[in-house]
Order: sequence, then structure tokens, then C-alpha cells
Amino acid sequence: MPVLSRFVLPLVLALLSLQGCALSRAQIRRADAIVAATADHRLDCTRADHCALPSPLLDAATAALAASTPQRPVHVVTLLDDSEPALVARINLVRAARRSIDVQTYIWDQDDAGQLMLDELVRAARRGVRVRILADQLSSFNDPDLLDRLAWISPNLQVRLYNPTFHKAHTQPLEFAAGILCCFMQFNQRMHNKLLLVDNAIGIAGGRNYQDRYFNWDDAFNYIDRDAMVGGPAALQMAASFELFWNHRRSLPLTHLRDVNRRILTERAPPSWPAPRYRRPTRVARAQEDAEDPAWLRTWLVDASLRVGRVEYFSDLPAKTDKPDKRRALEFTHHIMHMISEAKREVLLQTPYLVMSKRAQHIFRTLHRRADPPRVIVSTNSLAATDAFAAYAMSYKHRKRYLKKFGFEVHELKPHAPSAGEDYELANLGMPAAALPSKVTGTRPFSETRLHLLGSRGSNNRPAPLESEGMRFGLHAKSIVVDDAFAMVGSHNFDPRSDHYNTESGMIVYDHDFAGQLRHSILRSTQPENAWVIAPRQPKVPVLTDINQAIGTVSESLPLFDLWPFRYATSYDLKPGCQPLRATDPNFYACYEPVGDFPDVALSPKLIITRLITAFGVGAKGIL
Repeated sequence: MPVLSRFVLPLVLALLSLQGCALSRAQIRRADAIVAATADHRLDCTRADHCALPSPLLDAATAALAASTPQRPVHVVTLLDDSEPALVARINLVRAARRSIDVQTYIWDQDDAGQLMLDELVRAARRGVRVRILADQLSSFNDPDLLDRLAWISPNLQVRLYNPTFHKAHTQPLEFAAGILCCFMQFNQRMHNKLLLVDNAIGIAGGRNYQDRYFNWDDAFNYIDRDAMVGGPAALQMAASFELFWNHRRSLPLTHLRDVNRRILTERAPPSWPAPRYRRPTRVARAQEDAEDPAWLRTWLVDASLRVGRVEYFSDLPAKTDKPDKRRALEFTHHIMHMISEAKREVLLQTPYLVMSKRAQHIFRTLHRRADPPRVIVSTNSLAATDAFAAYAMSYKHRKRYLKKFGFEVHELKPHAPSAGEDYELANLGMPAAALPSKVTGTRPFSETRLHLLGSRGSNNRPAPLESEGMRFGLHAKSIVVDDAFAMVGSHNFDPRSDHYNTESGMIVYDHDFAGQLRHSILRSTQPENAWVIAPRQPKVPVLTDINQAIGTVSESLPLFDLWPFRYATSYDLKPGCQPLRATDPNFYACYEPVGDFPDVALSPKLIITRLITAFGVGAKGIL
């Protein structure tokens, strides 16, 4: 009881002190006036085009807009699988902007990738381009001093934070707990959108945030991720969506944040903008050089683009959890579900978290009950590859349902997948071979840590320790291909959180060639060298197998005490000399060997917690 009191009493006091925590209008007006009077109004460029650099990407988008009509839209689309082109494309577009840059993101860290993009945007603002940054507060910046500097840097640069906890830029652990207790629905609803929009002509949307591991720059653990770059009329849909979020009441300017406002009102001299201090400056310089190299841009981006017709950008509304607008707010989710429900031959689904919402389960169950059901191939993380062990625990719990009721062919990514993420040259530039990591070690500085519900997911959660060594990868891409006819690349994880809480966005491209490119990319992650196959255990003794499955079915259906250790399905690896087979093939067990439920994962607290969440955590499925 004394221990509980020591925790509860400060929490109650924090809740009481944080009630009515918004700043007064006078405080906001005063901070606005100080910033307006003392911000740096100098420009680095006086030309009409704001010294924009040439860009074949922006030129192609402008041409597509000019060639489009309402009846026959024209788009230029590029699939950004590899991390180096994804980063270089962003730098090139920022440097090519003539009028405006709008950025929307869930995570913005202050490592090399985060510093690089922020500095590029500051430079764009200083040459006269209007730059707006909208980031989710709980997962971005985490540094009131940095945001204080951004408030003064240029009147052309504006920053807002979405849904800040208690009107602050930085959330302390006690405030995090208080936010859950006092206002769970609003606190739990995060802005998961990712968008970079330049001149309302071309945009990049998908899964990548602004942090090293999204661009293969982390020394120990990186994400396999994906974006789509689209130029043409769909950019106007991106602009309309951004405006809705930018002007929403949950998107607060920096002067409205208590900790930033307090710094501004100290009336000291405006802080200067320091030059970035990169951990690996050689790698950063190489990316910047590539962004201005016409030959590099042509080889990696221009030649890889497709000229297509119909493309749509979808986004949830910013107030997704508000009941009056709930149906409209879920438009993107409803559209995805409709796409899948219309499948005739094949659905390819790639998601880092295989946790199905009730609506998704109903659709896949209905598809599987057809006389001639479509094939459903799923690419997702293994426990060895994920940093979201709580979400994985729910996927593990429902394996039997996915295989039997929905007909899923599940492939779980191996942690050292050698060909699922291929662009290592830039990532390792400037690092001696002897310095390349063999395993995840050490901890991150406090400024980079994040707070997350149940520790389930987020940019700095640490994956489980492995029995093997080497650079590790985890899947973060979220994509769908239906019948080779249309494809979606976005931020939606197809799980309950994406359905009901987080706002999501993405591109839907109605083009056979683009769908083929995306299909090939997803299937690459399912190849035997990159993934384990999840399949039913091979029956050994018929009667005992039937008894085990019956007990397992009952155990899996329990919301609590799902403790039966002998699960219906396990992981399999292809034997040498065999060709890949589907789990339903009669020869499957002759060519595959079981490697356990959690292959390559060492015994650790995270492994134990994963199993405990499987047994007792089903009630938290919607917020993982």
C-alpha cells in the first residue's frame, strides 16, 4: 500500500494541476508579438523563383498537371522502396520548391536523418519558400528548446504540433500516465499520416518518418519501408487534406505550447540556428550531392517512374474519434476495406502488425467462404524482426484463425533478411568495416526516447535479443495489391488502432504496371531467404493431434488465461535443395522443417512478456 500511495498521490496531484492547462489569450498574444517583432526576416535569395534548384521530379509533376483534365487525369508515380532514393528524393524536392512545402509526420527525431531534413526545410524558408511542419506531439521533437529556436528562425517557417498532451511540447512520464487516466480517447488518438508536398504539385506519402532507421542509417536496427511519390492532380487532394489538419483545433502553433511559450516570454535575444552536428557527416554529404546529380536522379528516380492515369490520395479526418464526424472521418479505412472485399483472384497484404480489426476479419472471412476464394498472401514481422512485441503477441494468439478461417498464407520476416532491404552503400558510408554492428547494444540518450502505450510500438522500442548476430531489419511498410489492378501505399496498418484511433493516409494507384511493381516488392519479402512460413504443425499421432487442437482452440478463444503451450501453427524454413511451396501443398512438410514458434529469439524478458500478453492481453488489442 505505501508503494502504491507513493505512485498514486503524485499522479492525482498532477491531474489536478494540469486541469485548465491551456495558456491565456494574453500569454499567446504576447508571445506572438515578440516572435513577429524579433524573428529573422532576412532572405538568402531575392529571385522570383526563390533560387529553386532544377528538379526533373518537379518538372515531370508540373507537366502531368498541365496535361490533365477532370475526365483524364495524368500522374507520374514512383515507388520508393529503397531508402536512399526515398531520402534523396525528399532533399531534391525541398531544394526545388518555388512556393510552398508542407510536411506532415508522426515521428521526427534529432538524429542524422531528422536533423538533415529539418535543416533543409530551414534553408528553404530562408530563401523565401513557405514551409509548414505539422508533427504529432507525442512522437516528435521532444525538445522545447529546439522548438523555441524554430519559432524565431523565419516568418516563412511555421511549426504546429498535433494533439499535444496538456498543451506542452515535451511530455514527462507522469504526464503521460495522467493523459491516459484523464482523457484516454483524445490522448490515444494520434496523427499517423506521413506527407511531403511541394508546390501543390508533387507529394511523397507512405510509411517513413524522419528518423535514421527509416532510411537505413541506424547502426543496429533498420526498417524495411515504402513510400509512393506522385505528381499530378492527386497533389491537390494532398493539399486539401493538409489544410484540414493544419487548421484543426488539435493542431497548436508553438506559441500555444506552455513550455515553448515560457521560453519565448523570457524576452532574451532570439536564439540562433546552429549548424547540424551529424554523427556520420560523410553519409549526409553524399545524400546531398546525389540530390543535385542529374545522372543519379535519372537512374534511380526518373527512369523508375511510371506515367499513369487515376490516382487518389485518401486521408482520415483530423478529428477521427469525434462521434459527429465519425463516418466521414473513417473514409480512408472504409475505402481500403471496400477494395479488399471486391478481390477476385489475389490479395497481397504487407503490414508490420498482423492484428485484424473486426471489420477486416469479417471481410477476410467472407472472402474465404466463397466457392472460389482469392489467394491472400500476407507479409509481416516475426518476433525476431519486430520492435512491437505486444502487437506481435496478438498476432501470435490468432494464428489458427488467420490460417483456417481466413485462408492467409503468412510469411514472417527474418531479422537479417539479406535481400529485403538492399541499399547498404550509403548507409555504411564513412563507417569502417570493423565498426559495423554485430548486434543491438547500448541504450539511446534520453532525448531520443519515446513513451508508448504498453511499450507496443514506436521508433525507439528495442527488439528482442537474438541468438544470431548481424545488422537487423524489421518490416514497417504498409501496402495492398488487389488483383494486379490497383495498389495502396500508405500509413494504415490494417489493425484496430489504424481503424479507430490513429489518423491515416495513403495513395491508391489504379494501374496494372504499378500494381505489378508493388506486387514484386512485397513478394520479395516473402522469399525463403527473407521469411519464415507460418503453417500448421505436422500431425504426428492423429488422436493426440486432434485433442491438442481442440484444447488449443478453446484456449485461443479465451480473453484471459490462454496458456496452452502447444499452438496450432509454427514457423517453417525451406530445406536446402527444395523449391518454395504453399503450406497447403501435399509435399510441404517434405521440403520445410519446423524452427519453433519464435525462431532466433533468445530467452529474455521480452519473450516472456510476449507470451503473457498472448495469454492475458486481448483486451488491449485495440490500442496496441
